[in-house]
Amino acid sequence: MDSPEPARSDDRPEPPTRRAAEEPYLRVRDLRVHFDTTDGVVRAVDGVSFGVDRGRTLGIVGESGSGKSVTSLAVLGLHDPRRGSVTGEISLGGRQLVGLPEEEVRRLRGRDVAMIFQDPLSALHPYYTVGRQIAEAYRVHHPRAGRREARNRAVDMLGRVGIPQPARRFDQYPHEFSGGMRQRAMIAMALVNDPALLIADEPTTALDVTVQAQILDLLADLQAEFHSAIILITHDLGVVAQVADEVLVMYGGRAVEHGSVEQVLRRPQHPYTWGLLSSVPSLHGDAEADLVPIPGNPPSLINLPSGCAFHPRCRYAGRNGDRSRTEVPALLPAGEPGHLVACHLPAGERDHLYRSDVAQVGVAR
Repeated sequence: MDSPEPARSDDRPEPPTRRAAEEPYLRVRDLRVHFDTTDGVVRAVDGVSFGVDRGRTLGIVGESGSGKSVTSLAVLGLHDPRRGSVTGEISLGGRQLVGLPEEEVRRLRGRDVAMIFQDPLSALHPYYTVGRQIAEAYRVHHPRAGRREARNRAVDMLGRVGIPQPARRFDQYPHEFSGGMRQRAMIAMALVNDPALLIADEPTTALDVTVQAQILDLLADLQAEFHSAIILITHDLGVVAQVADEVLVMYGGRAVEHGSVEQVLRRPQHPYTWGLLSSVPSLHGDAEADLVPIPGNPPSLINLPSGCAFHPRCRYAGRNGDRSRTEVPALLPAGEPGHLVACHLPAGERDHLYRSDVAQVGVAR
């Protein structure tokens, strides 16, 4: 996936493009998702831009409430227009999705773009067999397919995602599957129509580490086979380091850092990214060193702090006078090509602080 260009003068950042002549398969530009509530407007996503090419994986990371899942649901067109608004541009294979009639978006959903939900037990219908649900997902987009063809396709997909005895498992219900097998079944359902874009929302959260590794390896193998673009939404930086090509760090509904995995995890530029890294144990750090949590709590999306939304929790906010409190930082180049950061600290000072202060915690990658 390609990284976004600097913000333009009208504050609408361009999405990532390394090759001017080529568009990424998914291009999101200045995406804003706002919900009207009795307490005020929730700015769940506020001007996010990114892109992802086929065969590439974008990891979107951040704390709960940062806007990760809301972004993915907007791409799928799953937000209720009666409850809020989705503005900006979402281009899938060159086709604009924002403003499309619901029926047209529904035809794309499952065929061109599919999603693996966080909790497969609640995403799968308890009253229907797993195989029937996968077969139905296939027949929705292949109306001429008969029951036998759909069943064969579902059994084939169950086998391809590593479920033993797929023909027998076809007739079992979700509660008869283990957690790892339910997640595999969800992946089979998502891929049954060979979508070009797969969105995985915390696909390994409820699984033990051994099954997590199996699921991640499975996604990598299936991506190589289908050449799908993947958006991986997670709070686990270890997962991102293992499977992603690029990383988008979100905070308070906005993008605060964006770059390759190497750039963001080894040479992070935003204090929030430093905090995420410092709060995770490392195999290479001091075993006796304490983890350093990010102080405070994520901001309310109804009443975001002025200026940089992270400034109330940032130990370096005072180095900028009042800029952190009064001016929203733009997403600008951080020095290396493709690496962007939204921070008021000068680049040289960021590098110095990270090397002399943050990295010495012993957990930096």
